[in-house]
Amino acid sequence: MQVSFKKLDIPEVVQIMTRTFEDNRGFFIETYKHSDFRANGIPNMFVQDNYSYSVKGVLRGLHYQEHPKAQGKLVMIWEGEIFDVAVDVRKGSPTYGKWVGTVLSARDYSSLYVPVGFAHGFCVLSETAKVMYKVTQEYSPESEGGIIWNDPEIGIRWPDAAPLVSERDARLPMLREADINFAYGEELT
Repeated sequence: MQVSFKKLDIPEVVQIMTRTFEDNRGFFIETYKHSDFRANGIPNMFVQDNYSYSVKGVLRGLHYQEHPKAQGKLVMIWEGEIFDVAVDVRKGSPTYGKWVGTVLSARDYSSLYVPVGFAHGFCVLSETAKVMYKVTQEYSPESEGGIIWNDPEIGIRWPDAAPLVSERDARLPMLREADINFAYGEELT
């Protein structure tokens, strides 16, 4: 696998750039290889794949799943382009309430690893986007949580000032009001 791993400004969040092998038949990509990911601090604990399709201007997030069903996510883009964001929600962390964002694009099939203890969201930049998430725990409705996408204390600079947001996401609390059970120093998965 010819891949590069780039730690973002919050180093637990990692952007993965995958080499694409193209010819006149199409292309081939290795999207995940245990030994390469493990060597770069990303555990082999993926247990479920999720897939979403969204149109331009859709914003999904900011979501997380709490302990004991907390999820790490490997977010991969298959069609289109998104602005992908991770917010540190680990109490006691030196980067608590801080965010990192990056563009993920199907032009280069980049992906992002978002570990446990981070809220995740994205905004669609292209006409449509198809996104796949590998997660480290199965979906657990009783464990799901989130933060409002436009919390002024976090201050994410989203590319769309008036995104299309679900009713559920529009009712999420601000970070200071959220019930979060993550603590800095816990093992990230």
